[in-house]
Amino acid sequence: QVHLVQSGGGSVQAGGSLTLSCAASGNTDGTTCMSWFRQSAGSKREGVAVINTDGGSTYYADSVKGRFTISQDNAKYRVYLQMNSLKLGDTAEYFCAARRYAACSSGSLHSSALMDFWSQGTQVTVSS
Repeated sequence: QVHLVQSGGGSVQAGGSLTLSCAASGNTDGTTCMSWFRQSAGSKREGVAVINTDGGSTYYADSVKGRFTISQDNAKYRVYLQMNSLKLGDTAEYFCAARRYAACSSGSLHSSALMDFWSQGTQVTVSS
């Protein structure tokens, strides 16, 4: 079992920045990919960014490319999402997720079912 605890989030004006962090603990052996998803009211959960823990390759949703950056620290099982130039459309609940035994690709952004473990979620609200 992998336990994911995230922090950060909150409210910010459009154009501002926020950073989310997520720490994995427990049986992290076999964790190959960590990711960020988000879900706004009335919408399905969508992938924002993924990072493969070995090699650090990253993939982003088109809607956040050039504005968001996913990164990991040397321990590999703590990841960050730096969000810049935030827009009203970025308002959502954000979740950290982990996948075991398989790497992630750009296609992973389109299927939350590929992730094995989830954090509790945190709200990000962008206002004008």
